[in-house]
Amino acid sequence: MFQNRYKSILCEEDPYLLELVRYIHLNPLRAGIVDEIKALNIYPYCGHSIIMGNVIHGFHNIDYVLNLFGEKIAQARRHYLEFVKKGISQGRRPDLTGGGLVRSAGGWAALRTIRKGESRMKGDERILGQGDFVDSVLQAAQENLDRKYMLRSRGYDFQWLVERVTGLFGLTSKELLTGGKQRKTVMARSVLCYWATRELGMSAVAISKRLNIAASTASESAARGLRIVEEQGFKLSDEVI
Repeated sequence: MFQNRYKSILCEEDPYLLELVRYIHLNPLRAGIVDEIKALNIYPYCGHSIIMGNVIHGFHNIDYVLNLFGEKIAQARRHYLEFVKKGISQGRRPDLTGGGLVRSAGGWAALRTIRKGESRMKGDERILGQGDFVDSVLQAAQENLDRKYMLRSRGYDFQWLVERVTGLFGLTSKELLTGGKQRKTVMARSVLCYWATRELGMSAVAISKRLNIAASTASESAARGLRIVEEQGFKLSDEVI
């Protein structure tokens, strides 16, 4: 239902993660959907009630956040709730919802301080964190992009991937592209989806059109393909790339 309707950002763990969790969990209160923290504690459509233990969803991992507040769950929940309450008076946070340099700098006040000191800082609306963190992420992304360009320049395209995967699994191109329920075919298509996204930078939508599947299926197949590649020790090429 929500496939491709929401986008994520990369968040530096400390101290931005907790601030972001608090801000998101207070959204129903800010929007007037609930009128007080007690109502938020049991509001079923927000992660806050799940962390508080009042609503159960198997897909929601609460341990990671609670472990940041204490080793014992009761104590951790108490500290977490105190932390959330302190955020109520903060209202809307442009530094957590805005984009680019403002978000990366840690807010308007921090940005003004930086500019007064005439220092430069990386900013990217997809990343929430300090300048060094943003720099490291962008550098890694650039290296990944350079690799994709290099592969393309050497002729590593989708058709090459098809030939590589069929060779690994002993399938014909038609069998690979048409698909089927046989385990070998499913594994091969998963590896194809993974390499197409990871190495060639193809989108799930582009892959879905090639394989006649839904974009969500292509994404799931790529995740499965990663596990297969790691377990089987498959390499994109016998050459050193």
